[in-house]
Amino acid sequence: MRFNVCGIDRFLRVVIGLALVGLTLSGMIGVWGWIGVVPLLTGIFRFCPAYAIFGLQTCPLEKK
Repeated sequence: MRFNVCGIDRFLRVVIGLALVGLTLSGMIGVWGWIGVVPLLTGIFRFCPAYAIFGLQTCPLEKK
C-alpha cells in the first residue's frame, strides 16, 4: 500500500482524532465524537481512502 498522508497532515489527523475520542470518553461531547476514530486511523496508517479516490497525497514524491 502506498502512503498518501504525511507531514503536518498526518500530525493534525492524529491530534484531532485523539482529542475527539478523548472528549467523548470524558463525557464532554456526545456519541458523535467517535467520528474521531476515522482521522486517528488514517493518521496512524498514513493512508486515506478519500485521498486515493481523488488522487491526492501529502507525501513527497518518491525518488527513482
